[in-house]
Amino acid sequence: MAPQTRRERLAGEARPSSSGLTPAKPGAVEVQRRRVGSGWTSRRISIYASRVYFLLIMLQIPLFRVPCRAGTCTTPIQVTSSQLVSNDIFPAAVVKAMLYPGATVSSLTKSKTFPSWNDLFDMYNLTEAKNASAVVDLQRLEILAGSYFCVAGALIGIINPGRMTLFGTLLIIWGMVKEALFGKPVNSDLTQSTHVYPTILIALICAFMSITYNVKKTARSSTPVSIAKPLISSAKSKLK
Repeated sequence: MAPQTRRERLAGEARPSSSGLTPAKPGAVEVQRRRVGSGWTSRRISIYASRVYFLLIMLQIPLFRVPCRAGTCTTPIQVTSSQLVSNDIFPAAVVKAMLYPGATVSSLTKSKTFPSWNDLFDMYNLTEAKNASAVVDLQRLEILAGSYFCVAGALIGIINPGRMTLFGTLLIIWGMVKEALFGKPVNSDLTQSTHVYPTILIALICAFMSITYNVKKTARSSTPVSIAKPLISSAKSKLK
């Protein structure tokens, strides 16, 4: 077998390796994409935050205290239920299904008994909600609309977390702040005045953290940039 010439040896060295990786050009600077690591990603945080927010709403943890058609409401579900019952928007069974988890927790902590399905409206004073004046709700439209968004966002957030819970929570907070700053509506009865509980801060944090930000999609959209700088020797050889 004849020995390889110098030209054949150079051709063999320039041939690409079996791994399929091509060597970088001399003087080339490559900007590669950074891999998004696993762990506490934005998606996972939003899922846990939306679940905590769901429990806060469905278990009826008191967030505030405002006058409503049912008398005094302390949770967004109570505000929403009084409005649904008074306007006959949904059947009574749907409203009772929303109220039952919170009523169960309240009954177990107080009397260690399960509430009766037929007595739910009596527990929340919703039997006379149809005859109550609508002025109470119209004076606090921000709290009413925010309660709708909070309940709907908590239910939808179990499947797909979004911005609805944050929007509803901010509306409720703005309604409370507006009433505290401007003093409207004026209420001489201190027992019917509005109050905010510290738990609304937990709801606000959970609503904010339930918003997802797709980091992987942003990383995929950024294509690698290659900046090649010719060598001085190659530039001189072209001029020759």
